[in-house]
Amino acid sequence: MLGVNRAVIVGTLGRDPEVRSTTSGTAVATFTVATNRRVKSDDGNGHVEETEWHRIVAFGSLAENCGRYLQKGRSVYLEGRLRSREWKDKDGNPRHTTEIVAQDVTFLPSGPRADGPTAEEGGRRDRGGRPAERRGAQGAALDDLPF
Repeated sequence: MLGVNRAVIVGTLGRDPEVRSTTSGTAVATFTVATNRRVKSDDGNGHVEETEWHRIVAFGSLAENCGRYLQKGRSVYLEGRLRSREWKDKDGNPRHTTEIVAQDVTFLPSGPRADGPTAEEGGRRDRGGRPAERRGAQGAALDDLPF
């Protein structure tokens, strides 16, 4: 029987991507993405935010683009698969990690960017003088996304 191993994350980069190369020359980028959710507080009065950190790894041209365009604080939508690894550290202690191997990464607009200001910062405006509707890389209006 075939299984499904799929992860979808929308979050904020916790640090700049680190890009290295394998011995065969393939680019490998690693970075972390934080996702938040609001839950009721333990005392039942109000809400608190919970943050979950995800380790991400990308390969090849996707890794190169992540290294070129992503930076700490940038919002990102990514799809990939979960992978668990085990190894021994330099002292011989067993280590393990679970990470998301990115297969598709969409760089979402968020704050100041190298390619100019966002609409909220005085960038593109519609005919009525209001900030122009922001669109993601796939052309969907960001306010229309189902999450």
